[in-house]
Amino acid sequence: MAAPVVLLAEGQPDLRALLRETLEDSGFRTLNAMSADDLWQAVDDVDVSAVVLDTAMRGPQGMDLCRALRERSNVPIILVGTNSTEVDRVVGLELGADDFLSKPYSTRELLARLRAVLRRGRGDAQVPVRRRQEARFDGWHISFTRRELRDPAGESVALTGAEFDLLTVLSDQPQRIIARERLMEMSGSRGTESSDRSVDVLISRLRRKLAHGKIAAPIVTVRGVGYMFSAAVEHA
Repeated sequence: MAAPVVLLAEGQPDLRALLRETLEDSGFRTLNAMSADDLWQAVDDVDVSAVVLDTAMRGPQGMDLCRALRERSNVPIILVGTNSTEVDRVVGLELGADDFLSKPYSTRELLARLRAVLRRGRGDAQVPVRRRQEARFDGWHISFTRRELRDPAGESVALTGAEFDLLTVLSDQPQRIIARERLMEMSGSRGTESSDRSVDVLISRLRRKLAHGKIAAPIVTVRGVGYMFSAAVEHA
């Protein structure tokens, strides 16, 4: 199996060099991107497995790059930023990032988070072991084998790995309240200072994608407890 390719879109040369050495010593291949142009060329030319994206990248601001990259691809994105606030982290997750690390951070922590988002992308995150291959609810169709969601019109709906894992957990236990902490554990959310809020952000993103016409998404907030998938689900 070919080594995963990680694109390092990091504005600090010394940190970029350190990350490259750490990742390559751990079995990854790396590509460097020092500007937005470098990033797009790499994404267009190479099958990139994940992107580490500095919010302070030159050219378009890193957050804008995150949004644009997510619109074009489901590649896992880890945002990193200096002096990041909770608002920065939430905005980054809203724009489609799979994780957010505040500088300074340890290379070991980045490596662990990188492996986690890659596991989710391959479909072997910490979600219940299943024999079911698909599920249907309110005209929607989930294929667990293809990790694909189709709306009632039959159109494919792009989900990030984290969004699909969350939908898997919710649809596995329809019409049951699941505590936020349990959702984090079951869907593979990271145990970080931002993970508590990240579940809420993922729920918000998933709701927008599950809304169809005037019909709201079947995800109910149970205040102070967690969330419930309100639709009846048929598994096969």
